[in-house]
Amino acid sequence: MTSPHLTLRTRMALSVGLACVFVALLLSAGLYLVTQNLVQAAQLSKLSSAASLVKERAETDVQFGRLDPDDLTRQDVPPDVQVRVSLGRSPLIVSRQFPADLPLEVAPGVYRLGDRYVLAQQLDSRGGYALLTLALSSQGTDDARRAFLQATFIILPVTLLLACLGAWWAAGRMLRPVAALERSARLIGESGDLTRPVPGAGGQDELSRLANTLQTTFRQLQQTRAREVQFLRAAAHDLRSPLAALKTRVALSLSRERGAERYRQDLQEVGLDLTRLGALAEHLLLLARDPQTLRRVPVPLLEAATDALDAARSRYPDQDMDVRGEALILPADRILIGQAILNLLQNAAQHAAGAQVLLSVERAGEWASLQVQDDGPGVDAAVLARLGEAFYRPDEARRTGGAGGGHGLGLAIVRQVAELHGGSLELFSAPGQGFRALVRLPLSG
Repeated sequence: MTSPHLTLRTRMALSVGLACVFVALLLSAGLYLVTQNLVQAAQLSKLSSAASLVKERAETDVQFGRLDPDDLTRQDVPPDVQVRVSLGRSPLIVSRQFPADLPLEVAPGVYRLGDRYVLAQQLDSRGGYALLTLALSSQGTDDARRAFLQATFIILPVTLLLACLGAWWAAGRMLRPVAALERSARLIGESGDLTRPVPGAGGQDELSRLANTLQTTFRQLQQTRAREVQFLRAAAHDLRSPLAALKTRVALSLSRERGAERYRQDLQEVGLDLTRLGALAEHLLLLARDPQTLRRVPVPLLEAATDALDAARSRYPDQDMDVRGEALILPADRILIGQAILNLLQNAAQHAAGAQVLLSVERAGEWASLQVQDDGPGVDAAVLARLGEAFYRPDEARRTGGAGGGHGLGLAIVRQVAELHGGSLELFSAPGQGFRALVRLPLSG
């Protein structure tokens, strides 16, 4: 296991070095085995060639009784090949340097025996079992093997050292962009400027893609932080107004003695302010809802729309509202979906008082289409472009208090709910042409 205290560069250098040594060991073992087999095959082939040269003369010499070893080896027999001809258990012809310890009875064939390569062949002889034996020392082969092993034991440590040094140098060059990314990330964290360019972004290799990802993430974080700051400022502004009004109302009520009826009216107005603050806090919580907290259950969308319509009718009894559509089952958080539909209906009732409001639920392929449309005065393009932003209210709504005392959060909550469920909110309007809000939600989770 790699020590956690080693740097990445050190681990890379050691890994490459060990890999090189492993490959060198495999290569050396392969070369050793192949070389040994080739050398042994060459020595055995040398014996076979020599045997083919002396066999016929050895048979003739045995038949005619000639016992001169030089007569057998005077042909092109290698000088390091020793020859012996034996008849039964008696040697007949033996070359001068033939090894004395080699038994007379050896098995026919070509093989290694001890420190020698041996070839034994039976000869045609009328006098009995004649055996031609050729011997070749393995000293040369053994010396070559020892030299190979010594060279290997010298080369392997040098290979490890050179591989580690080379890997250390290469790892340093490869990790330079990572070090630059580390410095850049540290500077971005220290400065708080998430829009600062990240070095290396724009290329096509892995580190460049990492830099691109970091840069995109930082910019998204910057945008999120900017939206949160704007949201908090707007929330503080909208919370300050009702709190100040509530404080002023309480101070005026306590400034002098009043009758019971007057105190009752003041308390009712205080209760309305508290209700407004509670609604604002609830809407803020809905906007801050974490997608991981969604409780997705099968929701009958038309049924949820009907319930929201009943709630809106109870609050705006004079508003002409109706619902139509087909029964669809949507995997969603029922509370959030119901709140979103109610917000759309309340928005239509507040800003298109007296107009006809139609709520429709339809299927559009793999999507559920939920639409609220009114035939009210509509809005111009400049206002339409900003509707759905948190705390945005047109100037007229600010002057009138939004007819329903809204905070500019209704459509923002609808958009947030749609996005939490993987859908979207689209708004359509023009002056004198009514207003239409379309929510698209996926039918599969």
